Amino acid sequence: MVSLPYPPLVYYQSEAEYRQHFEQVYCRRVITTFDDIRVRFRKNQFSHCFFESVNTKDDTFSNQRAERIDWIKAVLEDKDAELRLGWDNKKKRAANDRRVALLADRYVVIIRIRGKKAGFITAFIANERSIRKIRTNPLWE
Repeated sequence: MVSLPYPPLVYYQSEAEYRQHFEQVYCRRVITTFDDIRVRFRKNQFSHCFFESVNTKDDTFSNQRAERIDWIKAVLEDKDAELRLGWDNKKKRAANDRRVALLADRYVVIIRIRGKKAGFITAFIANERSIRKIRTNPLWE
């Protein structure tokens, strides 16, 4: 897997600045994947994407995740990212409507696809255990 050069990390002083960046770049613009799927982002997805669970679900802002905010768009546009089916937790099986894009440096972006449209689910830096789990799912075709 060969990745394109990715945008530099983004450094802001506050969570509010990252939130504003997310809303301007993702929620107010059209983002399209390399294979022409339009991805919709919602403001309320910010917390799930840029917070980590420490004591409770999504309770701690993660600078490490937030600094890669511009990578989400770059991953979606990267035709060389490793693509896998996502996982449906409720049905406990691979899901044909979820696509996971994985980069060599462990960055993951997940979307839910319906035809030529998709909804953003999340993005994160995966640990080795997560990468092994992702790679048990079939390749996206």
